[in-house]
Amino acid sequence: MADRPGTAQRTRRWRWGWGGWRAEVGRLLEVAALLGLVITQPLLDVLGRSPDFFLFHRADRREILLLVALVAVLPTVAVGLLGLASGLLGPTVRAGTHTLLVGLLVAALAVQVGRQLTPLRGVPLLLVAGVAGAVGAYAHRRWRAAGRVLRVAGVGPLIFVGLFLFASPTAPVVLPRGDGGAAGTATGNRHPPVVLLVLDELPLVSLLGPDGGIDAQRFPHFAELAAASTWYRNATGVSGWTPYALPAMLTGRYPAQPYAPHYSHYPDNLFTAFGGLYDIRAEESITRLCPPSRCEQPVMPEQGLGVLVRETGQLLRQVTAPQDSRIDPENSYRERTAEEAGIDAAEPVPDDPKFRWDSLNVNQPARFTSFLNGLTPAPRPTLHFLHLLMPHSPWAYLPSGARYEAPEEFPNEGDGWVDLARARHLAQLGYTDRLIGETLRTLRETGLWDQALVVVTADHGVSFTKGAQGRGMDAIRAAADEVAWVPTFVKTPGQRAGRVDDRNWEHVDLLPTIADEAAISLPWRVDGRSARQAPRTEPGKVFYDRPAEPTPIGGGVPDPLPSPALHPLVGTAVADAAPGGTVRIGGQDGFRAVDPDSGQLPALIWGTLPEQVPDGTLLAVAVNGTVASVVPVVAPDPAGRRFAALIADDRFFRAGANRLDLYLVEPAGGLRQLTIS
Repeated sequence: MADRPGTAQRTRRWRWGWGGWRAEVGRLLEVAALLGLVITQPLLDVLGRSPDFFLFHRADRREILLLVALVAVLPTVAVGLLGLASGLLGPTVRAGTHTLLVGLLVAALAVQVGRQLTPLRGVPLLLVAGVAGAVGAYAHRRWRAAGRVLRVAGVGPLIFVGLFLFASPTAPVVLPRGDGGAAGTATGNRHPPVVLLVLDELPLVSLLGPDGGIDAQRFPHFAELAAASTWYRNATGVSGWTPYALPAMLTGRYPAQPYAPHYSHYPDNLFTAFGGLYDIRAEESITRLCPPSRCEQPVMPEQGLGVLVRETGQLLRQVTAPQDSRIDPENSYRERTAEEAGIDAAEPVPDDPKFRWDSLNVNQPARFTSFLNGLTPAPRPTLHFLHLLMPHSPWAYLPSGARYEAPEEFPNEGDGWVDLARARHLAQLGYTDRLIGETLRTLRETGLWDQALVVVTADHGVSFTKGAQGRGMDAIRAAADEVAWVPTFVKTPGQRAGRVDDRNWEHVDLLPTIADEAAISLPWRVDGRSARQAPRTEPGKVFYDRPAEPTPIGGGVPDPLPSPALHPLVGTAVADAAPGGTVRIGGQDGFRAVDPDSGQLPALIWGTLPEQVPDGTLLAVAVNGTVASVVPVVAPDPAGRRFAALIADDRFFRAGANRLDLYLVEPAGGLRQLTIS
């Protein structure tokens, strides 16, 4: 009995144990506070402002809530368990581990703050963040007040979750309010099938030839469409951002609020108006305007919690990195291939064998394939809708449909880079033209072409003007003709001949026009007017960079842009030349075994040159002894003195091993061969 501890001793041990657990709870709150600032807040902030991310991946409420729980809880639990495990080695190791974790988290926070408030990037920013982490760890160890502040801030993750669920633009996607508006009423007995194809990021000027018409040589299927429909040449989108532009097109109203493109915010839209009379086959991309009561959304591979977690992990790497990300969030919306979607559609081969539809089936967007498969006659009037992210960046297709790889960090600004971006855009537009051709072919083969109202347009354009690239206000002010004016073709049932209508069309006119042609009366007031009505008398237009803030834009049908000049060396044979130095090339492996039938070609060549090569020096890229492209050497950037060249014509390649040579073009026209390292 004497060896057993007494009551007082047991009480002291009980008090020590309670104090130990209280200390652990305090440490966990401190970790939760820092992880909330480093992970939870930045992730939920970006995701909360990006409802289109969840709409694109067709995430439901359960999946979004699980993702939020993982973001808010999992890091704290993981770090907390690490701390508890260190306690098995004794209180000294436990305290030291906690101090180390605090220092690392303070350093991670300093990286994000420094990237926002200072010009530091890369290693210098990491060094400064390391110092901040050391100071933070010392302060936490030295003064109890620092720990008390962190423990109070431990409620931060709960606040961030609450803001995401109830106050962010994504909130209505998680907690929808309502299930769509009222259906329209029939005003006649003839309700034709409606086929509406909305392309993305396509300026009208990209399609124009020197004569101001559609360039039939480069884009024969767009020219074919124009020759059989009414081309509204003076048509403009109302916003450069799809989550504002597309709802305006499908509601007939100008953007008024920064709402998510979701049916709970836009209950009155094309799908709800037509849903009472029409069957709806809708393939939306980054909107969810068709409510579940009207549309059945098919399950796609690029959805589910696993996809959300993977994409959020990539976002975390971006927001915590010491470098700025060059990736536009919209660029992450990648169209799935037919192979990824598990689609085994044996499409008939078009007359043009170069398209190789069957052999390139792996490379066609699966969403487009699903749309084509649905273009069949039906006993009830049917609305076929597709919003296809083509020719929207990221640019990855050649006109033939072959894919190519490109580094994600390529800039789109500055001499040389702007020209490359436009060349890649035009190449992908060439592939989009082939998709248009497939649509026309399918409509004719199924008999829908004569019966249907067919509309092909784009939500907005994009500027490739130097110093004003993109779709923001700078681009609108400097190059509104590239951003606002979009191709718009309307083929009415039974229409045989094409015509041009230069009325002042704005994309709020789209829904009223479709409703008029389908003999449906809209049960709400719209800002647009039907093309069956008299044209607007006022010449002015408006564009919305922000909802409820219209920017007046002037001008009419844009003039064609100058065609990119083809260097006289392109297409000429080259032989060995005098040495001119060395060059480092990326992606060389692709030249060793080219298989054109795989749908993949090494069509983008990039690399770095020695610093002594002057800015603007021309570089000739030869494939199999023939010059395929001539590009300038651009000014140095943090990645070095770089160049990049697109070989848009896949006839330069052959099956098997291909030879790649690079030459410096001298002012007099001579060539000096570079040694590839």
